[in-house]
Amino acid sequence: MKTIILYATKYGAAQEIAGRIADGIKNGAADETCVIQKLEKTFPSLEDFDRVILGSSVYAGSIRKEAKKFLAKNEGILQDKILGLFLSGIGTDEKDTYFKSNFSENLLRKAKAKSFLGGVFDPKKANFIERCIIKAVAKQSARIDTINDKKIGKFAEAMKA
Repeated sequence: MKTIILYATKYGAAQEIAGRIADGIKNGAADETCVIQKLEKTFPSLEDFDRVILGSSVYAGSIRKEAKKFLAKNEGILQDKILGLFLSGIGTDEKDTYFKSNFSENLLRKAKAKSFLGGVFDPKKANFIERCIIKAVAKQSARIDTINDKKIGKFAEAMKA
């Protein structure tokens, strides 16, 4: 099987998660191919892939604009693929709302796996306003890492099944 894992990220947490998902899918399977690609201005062709996994970081309840543009262009093609969706962020209180507000009902029904897999906030990478927001909302000023390897493992296993 050939899998493409596409991600949109601002600071790199979704990229890190994409790599861990690929490791989980390839683990013990010699016939698995995983391509990991950041979503940017141009999008890859999905023609050669059996599985498509799409992930994005979430800011203020919205996925990255690159992911939105990809979905707008490829929603029809995604209906014919084995689909996985993941979100990255440090807040999990409204994860169901994040999925419903960022993905169509068709894609949510089609997805074999969908999960909020955690995220990272590194104040060294954030601008002043972002640091102030995190300090006010999360009461944190230090580095936060909520990436959940157990959930990532379950996600990868669900995509392989």
